[in-house]
Amino acid sequence: MGEVLVVASKVKAHLKGKGMNTSASVMEALTQIVEKECEKAIENATKDRRKTVMDRDFRSGE
Repeated sequence: MGEVLVVASKVKAHLKGKGMNTSASVMEALTQIVEKECEKAIENATKDRRKTVMDRDFRSGE
């Protein structure tokens, strides 16, 4: 795995606010999800012949 793409302190605070603890492997799992979603968004932008990823690129296929 490369660098972590999520702000660990923010994720931990959010989960703690919901009464949950965070295991050590959560950030790696979330990073993998973020990477996959970014790749999908890049594909959507590329299909529209854009070099800019937009919010709608993350929503395509809902």
